[in-house]
Amino acid sequence: MKVIVKKDYENMSKEAANIIKKEIEKKPDIVLGLATGSTPIGMYEELIRLHKEEGLDFSKVTTFNLDEYVGIDKDHPNSYHYFMKDVFFDHINIDMDNTFIPDGKAEDPESYCKEYDKLIDEKGGVDVQILGIGENGHIAFNEPAEKLNVGTSIVKLTQSTIEANSRFFDSMDEVPKTAITMGIGSIMKAKKIILLANGKKKAKAIKELIKGDKITTYLPASMLLLHSDVTIIVDEEAYNG
Repeated sequence: MKVIVKKDYENMSKEAANIIKKEIEKKPDIVLGLATGSTPIGMYEELIRLHKEEGLDFSKVTTFNLDEYVGIDKDHPNSYHYFMKDVFFDHINIDMDNTFIPDGKAEDPESYCKEYDKLIDEKGGVDVQILGIGENGHIAFNEPAEKLNVGTSIVKLTQSTIEANSRFFDSMDEVPKTAITMGIGSIMKAKKIILLANGKKKAKAIKELIKGDKITTYLPASMLLLHSDVTIIVDEEAYNG
């Protein structure tokens, strides 16, 4: 596990974008695993700049997103479909047919989850997976629990995650209580993982992850200790608390 500490959010985001840039240049038809939320926005902004100003080519790139809220339409302003188009996809030359985001309104959720994992495998698996981390140590929507799902599945969100996500909605009542998410096993299949974290609120989870020598389902991110190629990129606040 490699840890990169940058002075602030801007520098952290540029570091992540530069790693992605190098990976795309090495393999133009790379499969990227993408995350939503506030943490990766700076990275997406820098990737857009690299595309517009330095010609970084996304035309052969395939992407799979980690998760989506259950019950929200794709065009809802708080859906992750909307987020990815608004923040990233609409500003680069990616083929939208090569972008995949879980369908939170799938008619048969259990079958759909299996198909999502199967599709990732059919595309050759994720080459580089971007992750954020929750204040409680969750990755994607794999929340601390006695048991964790291996494959993509429907999960209930914890109260702390609902509260954290309420800033994106008009009220707490509007925040979805369930989500569809890649499981721990799905994430761990990625050849390379980059985890991003910034700010003091993430410091406790980062400390537990970096200094931990045990894995536990009550800190889902600790499963990353079993992966052979993980890079953690943090700002000083997340690293020092």
